[in-house]
Amino acid sequence: MLPQWFNNWNRDNPTDIYGPAILVGALGAAVIVVAALVSFGQPYATDSLQTGPRGTGMSVPEFQADLATPDPSIEALYTEAPYIPEGGEPLAKDVYQNVQVLGDLTEDNFNRVMGAITQWVAPEQGCAYCHGDVDLAEYGSDDLYTKVVARSMIQMTQNINEGWDGHVNANKQVGVTCYTCHRGENVPSDIWFRITPVHSRAAEGWSANQNRVTAQSQYTSLPSDALEAYLLNGEVIGVHDLEAHVDTKPYEEGYPTWQNAERTFSLMNYVSNSLGVNCVFCHNTRAFYDGAQVTPQWGTESLGIAMVNELNNDWLVPLKDTYPPERLGPVYADAPKAACKTCHKGYQQPLQGTNVIADWPELATTGAPVYE
Repeated sequence: MLPQWFNNWNRDNPTDIYGPAILVGALGAAVIVVAALVSFGQPYATDSLQTGPRGTGMSVPEFQADLATPDPSIEALYTEAPYIPEGGEPLAKDVYQNVQVLGDLTEDNFNRVMGAITQWVAPEQGCAYCHGDVDLAEYGSDDLYTKVVARSMIQMTQNINEGWDGHVNANKQVGVTCYTCHRGENVPSDIWFRITPVHSRAAEGWSANQNRVTAQSQYTSLPSDALEAYLLNGEVIGVHDLEAHVDTKPYEEGYPTWQNAERTFSLMNYVSNSLGVNCVFCHNTRAFYDGAQVTPQWGTESLGIAMVNELNNDWLVPLKDTYPPERLGPVYADAPKAACKTCHKGYQQPLQGTNVIADWPELATTGAPVYE
């Protein structure tokens, strides 16, 4: 029994004991949950790709739930098996007018490829996107720029599959088609245009290409001209000298300045986001700069950089005068260009490694297709 004075005091001075009790209980539960996480590890199952020696942190981890989630573009992928020629079938160049590419295909396979390109690039507009709303007899006309561009893109696709096997098929046979970039859109996502300098300099120095949030810099303060420098102009990718107080001057040819390093970091950040990987996917944590200690993926990526340079300079930039003004860049009226993300779109392999070329031998080579 408590003293009467204590009971009287509690009666006259009521106190809320439930609120603090709930607060203490919630905090205690949170501490228990945190302790459990620390003790038992990551509650969500992960999988990882080991890219270098174990124990060095050279792995690319991903949640298994994410790995099990397919790229939504895969479900929308249109494909159709080829018609195996038996000999004697009419050829497209003999049936239709002005067939400058794929003319040696049989009429059935030619129409099959044209139908697929329609599904990959212009599913809503249909054939009219390239040929216009005209009779079939007028499909040979080159009046629409879309048809001229499409013809060049078919040749570019054949060139990629034939000339860049070391990059495209580094892991397994997958190939590329128009769908690899377009994904059912007239204009592929993740194309880019020149935008630098992004502001005017008040004085000489290094300011005009960075410290401005742009898509090219992946919305960081890194330089915005990395894609232009390395995926268009073909400049050497390199960082500043690893030695201190090197007796060289920034204006000397071949001198790797801090600006080169920052531009390189900008490109690497872009590549990482494009493929959904981290730095150790290609580099050894012990020596990021040493080409003798890199992972096999470094070679694949190097080929990819060289490939994109070729695509931009040999195929995409030359189309500038073919495009109408609304298809050109907002600053320099330049032609749209490609980069890693145009195909990969955040995945290590485009369309998560789906073999898109299996049914399309016509796009796999500049020569006669091999039907199996």
